[in-house]
Amino acid sequence: MENHQFLQSAVIFLLATVVAVPISKRFKLGAVLGYLIAGLAIGPSGFGLIRDTAGVAAISEFGVVLMLFVIGLELSPQRLWVMRHAVFGSGLAQVLLTMLVIGGVAFLAFGMASKSAVIVGGALALSSTAFGLQILAERKEANSAYGRQGFAILLFQDLAAIPLIAAIPLLGGSMEHGTHPPELSRIATVVGGIIVVVLGGRLLLRPVFRFVARAGSVEVSTATALLVVMGTALVMELIGVSVTLGAFLAGVLLADSEYRHELESNIEPFKGLLLGLFFISVGMSVDLSLLIHQPLLILGLVGLLLVTKSLVLWPLGLSAGRLGMPDSLRLTALLACGGEFAFVVLNLAQSNHLITDVQRNVLVLVITLSMALTPLLVITVAAMLNVKARKPDREFETPDVASPRVIIAGFGRVGQIVSRLLRAHDIPFVALENSVEQVEFSRRFGGTSLFFGDPARPELLRAAQAQTAEVFVLGTDDPDMNLRTARLVRRQFPHLKIVARARNRQHAFRLMDLGIEEPVRETFHSSLKMARLVLQALGMPQELAEARVERFRKHDEQLLARQYLVYDDDAALRETSMDALGDLQRLFEADTADDGLHREENV
Repeated sequence: MENHQFLQSAVIFLLATVVAVPISKRFKLGAVLGYLIAGLAIGPSGFGLIRDTAGVAAISEFGVVLMLFVIGLELSPQRLWVMRHAVFGSGLAQVLLTMLVIGGVAFLAFGMASKSAVIVGGALALSSTAFGLQILAERKEANSAYGRQGFAILLFQDLAAIPLIAAIPLLGGSMEHGTHPPELSRIATVVGGIIVVVLGGRLLLRPVFRFVARAGSVEVSTATALLVVMGTALVMELIGVSVTLGAFLAGVLLADSEYRHELESNIEPFKGLLLGLFFISVGMSVDLSLLIHQPLLILGLVGLLLVTKSLVLWPLGLSAGRLGMPDSLRLTALLACGGEFAFVVLNLAQSNHLITDVQRNVLVLVITLSMALTPLLVITVAAMLNVKARKPDREFETPDVASPRVIIAGFGRVGQIVSRLLRAHDIPFVALENSVEQVEFSRRFGGTSLFFGDPARPELLRAAQAQTAEVFVLGTDDPDMNLRTARLVRRQFPHLKIVARARNRQHAFRLMDLGIEEPVRETFHSSLKMARLVLQALGMPQELAEARVERFRKHDEQLLARQYLVYDDDAALRETSMDALGDLQRLFEADTADDGLHREENV
């Protein structure tokens, strides 16, 4: 009987997902809203097909755990350092200001206790990372000015959710025992447990993954990743801290390791499935009767949330983000809603008696409605500003090829020229391009060896026969994707000779960190040719101009090698640049003197 009920519930879950999510995405409302609608439909407020919301929520928590692990994986120190001004400037300001305003309203207008108001303010200050990044990706605006600013704020919000989640059990414990602060022994236990996890992870994780990698089994690698996530989460739970904090710590510990991308690809299917189940469980817990019986209150709270966050985000985009008026409006529309982490925070606050069941149900409904309005707000603002979204990408293809000797990542200008030379010499190759427009355009001109796909996906590289190829050409024009792909290839296919395109000197230095000795700077050689033509146009003989440019080329390549040793030290980098400029001037002065001497001798 139990097996029958389990199968029946599983079929209901899958059927609701298959119906609701595609419809939601069809109307550009996002997969998250589709999951919420599916849960609402099958839950007690809908058709009542499944009533055991507690059991579903317990299983779905693993989706949040895996999501925190993946977020931790993406927070490498280098990435945070590069984005430090936007993340810890705009992001910190947005969270603190919004939490202060909403917490103040909850305390003064709704009579919440101070600790409860702080938690509610923090929860509602968070926006939906899933919605925000999905909308930016669908509209091809992730690299726009407001897209980068939005990503930085979302990144800080994800970071801010961790201490917020960690603080709830401590605040809840202090409330249960009166107004006294948490016991020092409990705080010491928590801090000690975190230190043990961090130190143990630093000392043990890499040797463990190195040992597992030698087995060459994808299944064992996936099991090890799940073991690390669940094991760290269990340790955190045993010391009285949220399991999500443990998963986040595990991800951070592996963020700068060579196994990061393999772990992410192994965890992704489980994360997506369980996270979908989490959103379904949230949808099942939504109490629609509140909207029916108290529509003015609920809709008023939704409006209050959107207006409050907009009043913070709009001026913040203009000032700290240095965006124009249109981009500030688009940033506001993107981030004014509530977020998925708020569900986690509110559920935890309810279980720790910081808020009541009624307060939790009201806030969950308000956040859900605000998320449902987000795509409509983005579309409305874009229509007002006359901004059109580009077509979403189609599904990636699986290359069906023989045995290519070369794999080309990126089929833009660089990749096309390389491919033409290879085709002229009958050298078999496969090209991977993640722009559907570029693929369709190139195939009209006979690009039969070109496939649509993300070259940073290990399964796609294996399908492209990377294990038997000889050379890997990195021709993508996105430095982040370029570096991500290079790390993956260096880790999983170390036999491949990588020929990489570099956007600039800093990008070249990062590629050299990965063992790529001669990154090709994309504008360097064309700039040298232009400089030679300029010298000739000014009256310098062709032979002399070519000699001067060649001397500059050799000097700059030597400088690049010297600066690589100190590229993370700004003072040393400036000093080497000034010294190199002086050396170059002296070399040219010596050349000029030699030229004059030769002319006198000839006379």
